[in-house]
Amino acid sequence: MATPHNQANIGEIAKTVLMPGDPLRAKFIAETFLENPVQFNAVRNMFGYTGTYKGKKVSVMGSGMGMPSIGIYSYELFAQYGVENIIRIGSAGAYSEDVNIYDVILATKAYSESSYALTQSGYRDCFTYPSEELNAKLRKAAERLDIPLHEAGIHSSDVFYREKENRDDGRTYIDDVLDKGCVCVEMESFALFHNARVLGKKAACLVTISDSFVTNEETTPEERQNSFTNMMKIALESVED
Repeated sequence: MATPHNQANIGEIAKTVLMPGDPLRAKFIAETFLENPVQFNAVRNMFGYTGTYKGKKVSVMGSGMGMPSIGIYSYELFAQYGVENIIRIGSAGAYSEDVNIYDVILATKAYSESSYALTQSGYRDCFTYPSEELNAKLRKAAERLDIPLHEAGIHSSDVFYREKENRDDGRTYIDDVLDKGCVCVEMESFALFHNARVLGKKAACLVTISDSFVTNEETTPEERQNSFTNMMKIALESVED
């Protein structure tokens, strides 16, 4: 049963979906890590694939950038394709000197100023939360692979290009977000966690630090697409039948 955004038929998508923002990252994961990957979606070039990893069926699909985009794709996967678990694997910018380029962060909560959850279902909290069950599996997978994992809150922003503030107290929005326990910024997880809560499903998020607001270091688009393999390995290793 196709949707306006997904041409897959029922049964072509696994119960667990890894969801990078970039559809080319989804293609890279499928071609690099999955056995016998089959493409199930190309609508709007939002590529999706299903294959096996160590004999376990798993899918990977791009989400696009921002909460409206992941909001559409994750909702349809959960509500119309029988997906039970979505693990976002994305890039993020560091707000804190405690995390560095290429560090992998496991989200314990997502903070946002977004109106996504309020508009979608009247939810008024500024935090949404991942599945503790999925986070436990990701934590154990990282331990088995001996890959260091930072656990912290993340900021899901609606804005990528943000104008400078002129505040009397000398603080910035980053200071405010750090006070809320968030060490980095991305643009999707708040909506993903909300959709999972609304629909009784499970969601989690791993991000790799791609640039830093502290040191001004940054990675290239090619590195973001092809080199953030530690979080991919952790997510794949966590998948169960």
